[in-house]
Amino acid sequence: MFGFGKNASKNPENYYRREGETFLVEIKLGEIRQLFNSLDPSPFREKDLDQEARDYIIDSVREFHLDTPVKLVFYLPPALCNAETTTLFSEAIHNYFAYRSEITSKDLRFSYQQGRRALGIGLLFLLFCLGAQQFIASLAQGGLLWLIAQEGFLITGWVAMWRAIDLFLYEAWGIRQKRRLYDKLALIPLELRATQLP
Repeated sequence: MFGFGKNASKNPENYYRREGETFLVEIKLGEIRQLFNSLDPSPFREKDLDQEARDYIIDSVREFHLDTPVKLVFYLPPALCNAETTTLFSEAIHNYFAYRSEITSKDLRFSYQQGRRALGIGLLFLLFCLGAQQFIASLAQGGLLWLIAQEGFLITGWVAMWRAIDLFLYEAWGIRQKRRLYDKLALIPLELRATQLP
């Protein structure tokens, strides 16, 4: 129902049409309500997007670098291609992705909060492990078991830091990328066309 023109190539530039420097993400709809979640009672401009349509838009735009110009083009029956429908689609899509960006910003703040907490706990535990290692070293008479205990405390202390590292370096980075994508979609150019693709 949604996508056009894809082939087996992994380079998005090979299977999306373009006009000038702008790539087109093209979607064919038989009626307006196909774009929206039918279970959402909100007015059209505030409705959630249909999951299949939303996923197709996100996955398509994600294939391009964030700086690449992309435009959404909706193909509708000629009777539906008018200024009112264009405004409706534009507001609905831009509002939806602006809202998703806002939610993602909250997720990012929560991730940083969790990261700071994990960092504090990890550092305290690391200090405890380093102290325990030094204490064992001061008692050590030599021997394999004493060495294993010392190294075990050192390794355990650094492993306790992993959650903070994961949150700051990996999880937060992924959330930031998602927010940047939603920011782009909240402003993406949009056009309605009555002409049919071959």
